[in-house]
Amino acid sequence: MNPISRLPNVGTNIFTIMSQMAIDHDAINLGQGFPDFTPDPVLLELVNKAMHEGHNQYAPMSGIPALRSQISQKILSLYGHKYDVDHEVTVTAGATEALMATLMALVHPGDEVIVIEPFYDLYIPIIQLAGGSPVVVPMVAPTAQNPRYRVDWQRVEDAITAKTRLLVLNFPHNPTGIVMTKTDLDAIESLVQKHGILLLSDEVYEHITFDGHKHLSLSMRPALVENSVVVSSFGKTYHTTGWKMGYCTAPKAITTEIRKVHQFTVFTTSSPFQYALAQFMTNPLPYTQLADFYEKRRNYLAQGLKATRFKPLPCDGTFFLIADYSEISSQNELEFARWLTTEHGVTTIPVSAFYQDPSDKGSNHQLVRLCFAKQDQTLDEALERLVKI
Repeated sequence: MNPISRLPNVGTNIFTIMSQMAIDHDAINLGQGFPDFTPDPVLLELVNKAMHEGHNQYAPMSGIPALRSQISQKILSLYGHKYDVDHEVTVTAGATEALMATLMALVHPGDEVIVIEPFYDLYIPIIQLAGGSPVVVPMVAPTAQNPRYRVDWQRVEDAITAKTRLLVLNFPHNPTGIVMTKTDLDAIESLVQKHGILLLSDEVYEHITFDGHKHLSLSMRPALVENSVVVSSFGKTYHTTGWKMGYCTAPKAITTEIRKVHQFTVFTTSSPFQYALAQFMTNPLPYTQLADFYEKRRNYLAQGLKATRFKPLPCDGTFFLIADYSEISSQNELEFARWLTTEHGVTTIPVSAFYQDPSDKGSNHQLVRLCFAKQDQTLDEALERLVKI
């Protein structure tokens, strides 16, 4: 019997495809976004200690109290809002599960959900699984005069209808590297006040902002908090993406609905990781110093690219840099990324992969995304190959 697909348009994602190409062609993989660094030895030892102390069975469904308390305290210290530890903070199986549980809990059949393009590839399939309809609003693409992507908030407002349930946000933004500004927050606040929509804010790169930019979380605005779910990631913050540990915060009524889905998706997350993270978070330096760590890596890659025919675009946050290859090729982005892997041994991600229709001309701006969360040796080897093109 052939099953009827719930996601007929979903295949193997671009990250898996390009990573396999990197292996097949012995290419340096600057495509997939995982840090190439060993986690802090103190954190690793805390995990080992937690296991030996017997924290190997199920943790509470919402997360151990000590970790939820540390999350709440961190948000209060950084953004000024106090989330209730018992009813407004949930530890999840990575940010991925937090995003999925939120969309499955809040989106009903027939609802419309606005997604800003380019976007992380998880959003639309989950909206569709929930029975909702994604409404895609493109950003304004970079130009020679303005080399950053930007959101046209009037265009976002024009997409709101009586069926609009929720707006998905992602700042610092993957893949474009732009960050939220006060003007952006003002525009979002105006949308909520006028239309009463819910917000899902994917803030997994909250601690990775550059050049004096400070992350502006939705948690900072009282007028936004009551309508918002904010999601973050321990994996991005502590170089532990393989642990799949994240969390979400939201008002009690919304959290109650999210936990219903969370309960029947994973129930809970790894106990020793939770106990270790709860202790490790008492020291804020690993996340308060993370921006400086990654700013050096961004600068290293951007400076290296100046010796190539690639043109790096400004990057205000995340650990991704977009590069313009228009002086090298007129190929569309996927064709170019494949060619770069097979012919020159460097793997990137086409920015068009973050569009609803990657093959459309409007999705292709001759841009590729490079991950700089890599060791110097890895970046050096990639740059040696790129400079020869």
